[in-house]
Amino acid sequence: MATKTLEVRGMTCGHCKMAVEGALKNLEGVSTAEVNLEAGKVDVTFDDSKVTVDKMKEAIEDQGYDVEA
Repeated sequence: MATKTLEVRGMTCGHCKMAVEGALKNLEGVSTAEVNLEAGKVDVTFDDSKVTVDKMKEAIEDQGYDVEA
């Protein structure tokens, strides 16, 4: 398992948190996704043989948020 912290801009509320966490948890290979609204970050634990960081960024961007590498 690998862990990655992604910087996500545009998250401001509980709905944002749920949208981002839900999008990530729906990806095969993601075991946990935890948003920190104050810091604008999401910590993701995932199986890097099943999902890529690019796929995770795409899932977040599909929800309408910007991801910084």
